[in-house]
Amino acid sequence: MHKEPRENAALHRRKRGRATFSKRGQTPFAKRCLTPFLAALLVACARGGGPQVVVHAGGGDVAVRVELALTREAQAKGLMWRKEMAEDAGMLFVFDEDEQRSFWMRNTPLPLDIIYIRGDGFIDSIAAGTRPYSEESIPSKGPARFVLEVNAGWSKRHGVRPGDKVTLPPQAATGAAGVRQDGDAAAPPP
Repeated sequence: MHKEPRENAALHRRKRGRATFSKRGQTPFAKRCLTPFLAALLVACARGGGPQVVVHAGGGDVAVRVELALTREAQAKGLMWRKEMAEDAGMLFVFDEDEQRSFWMRNTPLPLDIIYIRGDGFIDSIAAGTRPYSEESIPSKGPARFVLEVNAGWSKRHGVRPGDKVTLPPQAATGAAGVRQDGDAAAPPP
């Protein structure tokens, strides 16, 4: 039986559609280059590569993965009926302009910190440790364009205070433009 030299055998395998190597021990280009890329992508997805809010607090920067509430429907629902939320997660309500805001905890079993953020990206006020299911109005101290809801105690644990700067996700810059904003979506009835 005739044996082909190694180079000819590699050429023959290439023609049959199988992966081939010109030198022993080399890996195909795709495996060598794509494996690290795919691993990094999986890590990013596992960390929740969605929108983030970064609060520049006295104790350092702290990031929160957020769901965006851009529509009236999403704002009206908020975190209602949620029984748990990751420590580094929250919801960012995006409005079109700075206005006095008022939220409530109706149908919300999680105690929350409600952080009111002005349009210039600075924290106006914080309502810490809100009472679950309460229909009591929880107003901002001044006008706010954004509202960040996080687990109760989060602000204190991370040293977050009024006046701290907040970096918002790019999606928040587009705001709720086109969404009718005739009052707070999550405000209690008068």
